[in-house]
Amino acid sequence: MSEGCAVSEQGYGWYGAPALYTDEQQEGWRKIVEGVHAKGGKMFVQLWHMGRQSHPSFHPSNEVASCSSSCYSTGRTHDAEGNATGFPTTRAMTVEEVRQVIEDHRKCAERAKAAGFDGVEFHGAGGYLIDEFLQSSTNTRTDQYGGSIENRFRFLRELIEALTTVYPANRVGVRLSPNGVYGGMGSEDNYETFTYVISELGKMGLCYLATHDGFGFGRSDKCRVFTVFELKTLFKGRVMVTCSYTRDQAEGVLHAGVADLVGFGRPFLVNPDLPERFRNDWPLDEPLPYELFWNAKKGLEGYHFPAYDPKKTDADKEKQANPVNP
Repeated sequence: MSEGCAVSEQGYGWYGAPALYTDEQQEGWRKIVEGVHAKGGKMFVQLWHMGRQSHPSFHPSNEVASCSSSCYSTGRTHDAEGNATGFPTTRAMTVEEVRQVIEDHRKCAERAKAAGFDGVEFHGAGGYLIDEFLQSSTNTRTDQYGGSIENRFRFLRELIEALTTVYPANRVGVRLSPNGVYGGMGSEDNYETFTYVISELGKMGLCYLATHDGFGFGRSDKCRVFTVFELKTLFKGRVMVTCSYTRDQAEGVLHAGVADLVGFGRPFLVNPDLPERFRNDWPLDEPLPYELFWNAKKGLEGYHFPAYDPKKTDADKEKQANPVNP
C-alpha cells in the first residue's frame, strides 16, 4: 500500500506529499510499482483528498473547498512552503464540484492502472474529505449529500461506483476510522452512522475494509466505541485492522478470527524487512521521531535502515546504521 496519494490539485494539501494526477507523477509511480512486482509483491495506491485539512497556498484560487463551510481550528497544518500555520475556514463545494471530485478520483484510478497498480484504496479516515462527508459533525449540507446517514454515505457510494468502471470491485478497498479523533473528528451518532456505512460496503463486493481501530492516534469520546468484533460481523468480506499493533497483538486478532489482515505502517519505515523480522524473531530498530515521517524539509535524514543481517556483529551493525562519510 502506498501512502496517501492526492488525486488532484484541489485534493492536494501537504508539503512534500505524493500525488497521481500528472504524467510525470504517473511515470514516477510506474517505476516504484515495477520494483514491487519484480520482488513478487502486489501494490495498491491509497487515493487521498485532504478536504478541509488543506491550505489555500496550495491552490491557485487561494481557497480550500471542502464538504461544508467550517474550520478545523485545533492544531496546525503546513503551507505550500512547509511552514507551520493555522487551519483556514473552508468553502462548501457545490454539487457540480462534488461530481468533479468523483471524476478526479476516477481519472486518478485510470492513471493508477496505467502505472501498474494492482488496486486502489479510498482514504476515508483521518478527517479528510470522505470522512467529512460521512460524519454529522462536519457534514452540514442540506442537499442530496447531507442530512441523513444515507445521504452522507452517497459521496462514498458514488466514488466506489465510479472507480469500479476502472478496477473491478474486488480490487478496491476502503479505509475508515469509526473511532477516530484525528482531524478534529468524532460525532455523537458515529456508531449508527458507521453501522450503516459498513453494512452497505459489505454488499459491494470490495476487496477489503480497513479500519483505523488502534488508539495510537487517540479516539473520540463522543459516542460508543466501534469494535473490530462488530466490524467483522457487519462486513461480509476481508477486514484489515491497523494502527499501533505489535506482532503479538496482530497474531491475537488473526487467531481470534476478528480480522483477516493486519496493516503495519510506521514499523516498516525503520524495518524494511519487517515480515522477516517477525518471522525469525529478530529485533526491531528503534522508532524514529515522529516528525521525520511527515516533515519533508528534513529530507532523507534518519533513513539509514538496512535489512537485518543476523551474521553481522554488533560493531558491524552500529557502523552500518551510522555510516561515516570519508
